[in-house]
Amino acid sequence: MVVPQGSLGTWNWKSIVGNMFPLLVVLSIIVLWAGITLEDAEEMLEEFAILAVMVPTMVDMGGNLGAILSSRLSTRFHLGTTELDPTDRVLWANVVAILALAATIFTALAVGAYTLGVVLFDTPIAFGELLLISLVSGMSVAVIAIIFSFAATYGSYRLGIDPDDTTIPIVTNVVDVFGMVIFIGVSAAVLNF
Repeated sequence: MVVPQGSLGTWNWKSIVGNMFPLLVVLSIIVLWAGITLEDAEEMLEEFAILAVMVPTMVDMGGNLGAILSSRLSTRFHLGTTELDPTDRVLWANVVAILALAATIFTALAVGAYTLGVVLFDTPIAFGELLLISLVSGMSVAVIAIIFSFAATYGSYRLGIDPDDTTIPIVTNVVDVFGMVIFIGVSAAVLNF
């Protein structure tokens, strides 16, 4: 794959800052939406306090999953071992690994949150409901992380911008926003709030 040179392969701080600063300003504005969403859900989070405990882990782990995949894709691009071929078994293995890791993490989150809810709160949410909220939200966030990991890595590379400079901020911020919205939406739907 032939791409424009841009900042690929350079360690020029001016190039890195030039690429990152406008991106970080735009992403900071977008992330404000997640905070506004969380504020709008204040009543539900007060009634079901265990959900408020789950929010940071839900959002953080989604971003981490995206960062893992973005890092692996960037490395493969730099090494010249991928061109995003849909028949590439290694790419599919990475996607399946991220989904399996997400299922494990978000199941553990539900178990931990339920246990904490039983110990600390008077009216815990039923385990089945908590597991449903965690898995539906978590797997949805994982799919979004995968999509944006591919889009950000491939897009940066095609534009001649080093994906190592752009993918992690893009993926983690987008997943923060979507993760918050999805988690609040799924929680409200499951709890009929």
